[in-house]
Amino acid sequence: MDFVGMDDTSPKSTCPAVFVEPATGDLFQVGRKVTDPDVIAKLTAHTPIHDDEAAFWTPARLKPQLLEALTGTYEPGREGYGEPSFEDLLASAERSAVHLEARDTYDATDPAFLKWLEDGDTSYEWDDWIEPVGAAVARGVKVRRLRIVSEPVSDYIRWEHAISHGNIQAGEDLRWLPRRLAYDLAVPVADYWMFDHRLVRYHFTSGAGAELGVFEYVTDPRKIIPVVGMFEMMWERAIPHADYSPS
Repeated sequence: MDFVGMDDTSPKSTCPAVFVEPATGDLFQVGRKVTDPDVIAKLTAHTPIHDDEAAFWTPARLKPQLLEALTGTYEPGREGYGEPSFEDLLASAERSAVHLEARDTYDATDPAFLKWLEDGDTSYEWDDWIEPVGAAVARGVKVRRLRIVSEPVSDYIRWEHAISHGNIQAGEDLRWLPRRLAYDLAVPVADYWMFDHRLVRYHFTSGAGAELGVFEYVTDPRKIIPVVGMFEMMWERAIPHADYSPS
């Protein structure tokens, strides 16, 4: 499959893109699925959209790439951005980045965690975190982290609390929410990062808590609006880091 191009003015995480199948000349597009009932009605007035079909919005800015695909004048060997890294997503954020952590244990094999269990050492290498987060905060991005915890807290949460000085140094606003204060709130079954209230990246872990490196990206406003509301309700009940002592 030949990559032709994408809308370079859109965030790298959600760019519409155009591809060509060189053997047949067929075109493929990646873009935002049309869900607006009014737009669907206008389209179906001319042609039906069957169960195995979908309508995709294509911005006018993508016309040059479409023209290249249609005429075969695109440069062979082009490559897209691929799956965005966390650093890419944070760099594209303009206003906010919020993170929800809802497990009581993550990677219990982390050497730093094991060392803390052994001798109480709270040192941790934060430079790779402080640099990108600090840069985002410096340009006006509000970074918030919310940790939902069971009480009495697990050893892992106790360790996270002990080393959270790095989060604070990076410029994060950190709060802790005991489950007893959140029992009546709707909480997603997976952790996530949400950027500018426009993109949610869900994280998945093993049963033991280790990150699987598998993500799902949501940009549909209908699915993001409830997440925004849920997070704000949890945030209102959560306890600022300076006031929370693990029990």
